[in-house]
Amino acid sequence: MAKKLSDLFIDFPFSYPQNLPDVEVTGITIDSRAARPGYLFVAMKGGSMDGHNYIQKALDNGASAIIGDVGRVSNPTLPYIGLEDPRQALTWLAAAFYNWPARKLTVIGVTGTDGKTTTSNLIHKILTTAGIKAGVISTVNAVIGNEVLDTGFHVTTPDAHDVQRYLAKMVEAGLTHVVLETTSHGWAQYRVDACEFDIGVVTNITHEHFDEHGSYENYRAAKARLFSSLEITREKKQGNPRLAIINHDDRSFEFLNEFIKTKKLNYGLGDSADVRAEDVKYSSSGIEFTVLSKDFKVKVQSDLVGEYNVSNCLAALTVAVYGLGVDPEVAARGIASLDGIPGRMEQIDLGQNFIAIVDFAHTPNALKVTLEAARKMTKGRVISVFGSAGLRDKEKRRMMAETSLELADLSILTAEDPRTESLEGILEEMAAGARTKGGREGETFWRIADRGKAIKFAVRLAKEGDIVLACGKGHEQSMCFGKTEYLWDDRTTMRSALSELLGIDGPQMPYLPSQDKDEKDWLNG
Repeated sequence: MAKKLSDLFIDFPFSYPQNLPDVEVTGITIDSRAARPGYLFVAMKGGSMDGHNYIQKALDNGASAIIGDVGRVSNPTLPYIGLEDPRQALTWLAAAFYNWPARKLTVIGVTGTDGKTTTSNLIHKILTTAGIKAGVISTVNAVIGNEVLDTGFHVTTPDAHDVQRYLAKMVEAGLTHVVLETTSHGWAQYRVDACEFDIGVVTNITHEHFDEHGSYENYRAAKARLFSSLEITREKKQGNPRLAIINHDDRSFEFLNEFIKTKKLNYGLGDSADVRAEDVKYSSSGIEFTVLSKDFKVKVQSDLVGEYNVSNCLAALTVAVYGLGVDPEVAARGIASLDGIPGRMEQIDLGQNFIAIVDFAHTPNALKVTLEAARKMTKGRVISVFGSAGLRDKEKRRMMAETSLELADLSILTAEDPRTESLEGILEEMAAGARTKGGREGETFWRIADRGKAIKFAVRLAKEGDIVLACGKGHEQSMCFGKTEYLWDDRTTMRSALSELLGIDGPQMPYLPSQDKDEKDWLNG
């Protein structure tokens, strides 16, 4: 694929220089190492990196043009285009390069603090059950027909040019619908601004990412951009639902209900919700409930567990029935056909006499609802293993420890991507939170820095009928110590710990530097 650089600016919504270099563009990258002959290199400032410092590297690799900040490069011989905000420009330039794929698709956006991936996968499953040719882009992967593409180790919403590339592949594959999971980072960094959303749904907006957004109000505003984007979506041949779907049970409801200017519906567990659940039954093997609205009544069964997944199912069903005209019975069949989501309340069973689960819960609210779900799955003890990430919101370290001390019987504090922070310091902050809730170290909570050893300790504590929950990593495939990503999978770790406990063959415990090095060693690289 090749386009004139000027073609990328035909529908560009911001000001730009009129004397664009007369060059062809064969690709777009934000990584100078990935630049190839004919590529457009977009130089952006990040937290610790500045792409402007790598312009020459991109040119050496064959880049035909450079986008960067206005005034950063004064050499008139370079093919440099200065823009007010290269990061915001990227999504529009990429959309134009890939021939505006979102305009040829019905785009369903899913945002929220917790439950985004599950809700996205539920919607996708309903659509494919209904015979709709749909794809999904989530923080776990991108599913395009029979093709599954990994979206990375530690990712939020993929970068803007990658999102547009995935959408273009979906159009090429003959798909008509896409479910796009969108994070607050994705909205704050304009990664999905040119995605022409037709339906937006929020799961919840709770405490998370305050380190980046500064306050709940700023964080909520980033999420709310999904709903304001519905107003500017262009008319499409297949029509524009322009429907907003919000959670009646969440603290964000009143704000969003006033904020949204398009058609809107809400869902929830209470009688006042537009789409609601009643007669909910919980078990260790799933949930059953009846969904009611003024237009229909349908029974739903799912292998997912916990009250929060009732909410996720309601969100998905509302999208499908009211946004896309799917028959409620078909939507219920779609929900029932979803086996589970990788790393979301994923049970690991090697024949042990207790339940072992790996879950992605890495926020105070997610840990809360996960522990509440676990409590309903057994009459035994709930044992939680979790950490709190370095270089991220520090307040939630205390909050998560407090939550676990209140809702679990035994809590084990451990590593979760300490990065360049002191793991010992992070654990002390968590331990302080545990103590405020009456936690007694060595009796009701423990600090075990190495995550593998922490999970092994938890399964050895477990008795018949207990539940062991390893929370915080879920599907993720790496753990960051210092500035290095080490291959890591909680599911492999849990299998390793269980096989050792049971005396059977199993996988080797993944390596982390906390196994055999002093903290100062990995902090210093």
